[in-house]
Amino acid sequence: MELRVLDRDQCLRLLADEVIGRLAVIAGNTPAIFPVNYALDGDTIVFRTDPGTKLAHGPRAPASFEVDRFDHAGREGWSVVATGRLEEVTHYDAATFARVRRLAIDPWPGGDKGHWMRLVPDRVTGRRLDPDAPATPSAHAARAPKPAP
Repeated sequence: MELRVLDRDQCLRLLADEVIGRLAVIAGNTPAIFPVNYALDGDTIVFRTDPGTKLAHGPRAPASFEVDRFDHAGREGWSVVATGRLEEVTHYDAATFARVRRLAIDPWPGGDKGHWMRLVPDRVTGRRLDPDAPATPSAHAARAPKPAP
């Protein structure tokens, strides 16, 4: 089993296949993480929200977004993290606003969720735990002290 680094295209394909991820913003001096329903607009992650922490602390601020899938029984899975700038999409950018409003984003929680936001990534990274790869000693295991005889 081996941990493999995913390239940007692989990460974007995995992001496109999911509908729920976790958005991380800084609220004051504290990281805050929120599950959100989302869709991709190219390589941009789009979600809807009500007024609150995401809207108050997110626009024009750095943020991260994570999505993953794991098979606990098979001990395999993947994780993708996008980092970048969070923006509110408004009618002031009419073309973008019209385009994102056509995305199939159906927030599971109730409420209007009338504010459209997007994470414009400057970095997208991912890892996959590959069960078909031959077992190799981990870097951690290689550094671990050897037991005394």
